[in-house]
Amino acid sequence: MDLRKLEATAEELVAPGKGILAADESHGTIGKRFEGLGIDSTETTRRDYRQMLFSTNGIGEHLSGVILFDETIRQESSGGELMTNLLKDAGVIPGIKVDKSAIDLPLSPGEKTTQGLDGLRERLEEYVEMGAHFTKWRAVITIGDGIPTRACVEANAHALARYAAHSQEAGLVPIVEPEVLIDGDHSIQQCYDASLWTLNRTFAHLYEQNVELSGMLLKPNMVISGKEAAEQSGVEEVANMTVECLLRSVPAAVPGIVFLSGGQSDLRATAHLNAMNSMYDGLPWELSFSYARALQERPMEAWGGDNSNVDAAQKAFAHRLKMNGAARSGSYDKGMEDAA
Repeated sequence: MDLRKLEATAEELVAPGKGILAADESHGTIGKRFEGLGIDSTETTRRDYRQMLFSTNGIGEHLSGVILFDETIRQESSGGELMTNLLKDAGVIPGIKVDKSAIDLPLSPGEKTTQGLDGLRERLEEYVEMGAHFTKWRAVITIGDGIPTRACVEANAHALARYAAHSQEAGLVPIVEPEVLIDGDHSIQQCYDASLWTLNRTFAHLYEQNVELSGMLLKPNMVISGKEAAEQSGVEEVANMTVECLLRSVPAAVPGIVFLSGGQSDLRATAHLNAMNSMYDGLPWELSFSYARALQERPMEAWGGDNSNVDAAQKAFAHRLKMNGAARSGSYDKGMEDAA
């Protein structure tokens, strides 16, 4: 393991003004999003859609990396160029999702654990050959009646740590994603408590698995009210609760935190990131983004499965990148949306 190389890649992924696009939706997930817009989900339409995103002019200004799905990292563009090369030509680092989705946790109703550790070493070797420089593994934690349980938190924290160790062994920067889901009617305090517990246990397991914290990134949820909660927290409260939770759980050696949007609207996700960066100075880690839907929803709607709409879709994508690039420094303002 070349730690300096891992550190350099991790730092590049959280460079000022830049963030990460999560374009690693499974066939099922992207299929549901396509279906809602009347788009057939085929290998060709998925390729055309992601090619549209990756070939947007100037994406390297605000995009440091893209998390790919297994299908995409193997694909060629319609012009015969590897999709990974489209990203490299734009100055964007290719990465790869390596977990094999969440399944029900035995004897623990309502909770999940993530599979994919079997054969991971061999798959990582293949992804290195394909040009990947970083990886991602997602674990999900649900808040509900009597959950999360210790069994769920420990199982997912342990799997995340083992995955991260495998990635670093292969020379790949692991993005560790313990997501406390927004689903439910829980309060922001319940989210804070579950997030703090999950993060502290995750870093305990990372330490036990000898993971070098300076060569990884964390992809957590923001601390936020459940989407069905009667009382929804304001932007500043979310920013405050999130950063205070991170200060109590994330070691300073970690170079960056790349938030997931987790079901928030695109504008809300941008506003929350901006508030954190404007309210706090001198944090030990960079606060950045690794959004999926919050970057893709408007471009996908604009594209609609029709390649004659590529220009409009790319304009929408570039705009969302620019807005979140501004949020990285706390310089975003909602008025910038109207100026688009």
